Amino acid sequence: MEPRGHGLLDRRPRNGRRDVLQRHQLLRIRGRSVTWLVPLGVLAAISYTDYNTSGEFRIVSWCVFVSAIAAALCGVWTTALFAVLALVTYVLGDAAWPSEYREGPADFVLVLVGGVLSVLASSVRVRGERRMLHIMRIAETTRRTVLRPLPPRWGGLDHAAVYLAADADARMGGDFYDIQPGPHGTRVLVGDVQGKGLGAVEAAAALLGTFREAAYHERDLATVAARLETRMRRHRLHTVALGRADGDRFATAVLIGFPPDAASQAALAAAPDAAPEAGAAAPGPDAGTVELVGFGHESPLAVGGEGGVRPLPQGGGLPLGLGELAGQAGPPPVLRVPVAADETLLLVTDGVTEARDGAGEFYPLAEEVAAAVARDPRTAEPGRLVAFVRDGTLRHCRGRLADDTTVFAVRRGAGGDEGPVGGRLRS
Repeated sequence: MEPRGHGLLDRRPRNGRRDVLQRHQLLRIRGRSVTWLVPLGVLAAISYTDYNTSGEFRIVSWCVFVSAIAAALCGVWTTALFAVLALVTYVLGDAAWPSEYREGPADFVLVLVGGVLSVLASSVRVRGERRMLHIMRIAETTRRTVLRPLPPRWGGLDHAAVYLAADADARMGGDFYDIQPGPHGTRVLVGDVQGKGLGAVEAAAALLGTFREAAYHERDLATVAARLETRMRRHRLHTVALGRADGDRFATAVLIGFPPDAASQAALAAAPDAAPEAGAAAPGPDAGTVELVGFGHESPLAVGGEGGVRPLPQGGGLPLGLGELAGQAGPPPVLRVPVAADETLLLVTDGVTEARDGAGEFYPLAEEVAAAVARDPRTAEPGRLVAFVRDGTLRHCRGRLADDTTVFAVRRGAGGDEGPVGGRLRS
């Protein structure tokens, strides 16, 4: 069974690049690094070759390469140990020959100085790797703060997500998504901030913070959409006031509302500590539909069921932050779209739809998913669907992602609503 929820997010897929910080883990046996075997093998090969060749062919001075190899693969103390072993091997190996065949003190100094420089180089490398690991931990913490881990079946929804940064070392970009349960149903937001860098991360964090509050408290999805538009405008004004050059930033997004089922509504009405306005909420859409607001984002795909794969309406709204500039009056309309209980909603960012192969062809997302579901209907399950799209995207572009990539799949949970109800929000 495929993992649900944030399991796919925690497992960072390979995108065709090797992390330089993993060089010391290239050789492992039972979880323990054995990279020291490489310089040890080189030292043994040099000693054996030098001992079994004639006096006119001496390579014992090549021991200087042993400490250099150790400096590239091993820690500081291991490199120092190999520098000493190389020097001792040189002395013993050279002394074993008659005086007329010895390399002499010049090569002794070469091996000695080479060992010292190798230890210094290893120290610099290790410090740089530790610094980079610290930066990566900070980036990982930032990612988890912005893209918080989601519990399995959160708000009565089964879901799975994966995020791939185009910059393998940055691990964070402008893509964002979240699920927010509340008294008026469970709301989902998936989007992509224009641009890259810390400015895009700041904008994504601002939108997600507003979404988490508004999606919980606001009864109407149109009000949530208006709050998101206002937040993007305020963020742009703030960046302009700071004198930054990204005051024209915008974000595409899809906002989806899943209405609460009958059991959740009854429990909400009976809860003594429920939000006061919740009990007076007007009846929303039935459980067979979802509410959708589009902000210039790719249309979601409904996957599974009798329809196979079908695109949902796009909505026609402008990207967040551009409504006022384009003269848009109010938030875009809220669409009510029928979605069967066995259909999974697939939402992706342009890292998927704009992935190109060697011939410049775009990744045919809908066709690939339709063929996979036809072969195996279980592909429509959120975990399997996200893994399939992730692998297909990376395979199509050969691991060379041109943009940050998010694949998000969500559908109603088969076992009922397991999320929080009303004011009883689990931490």
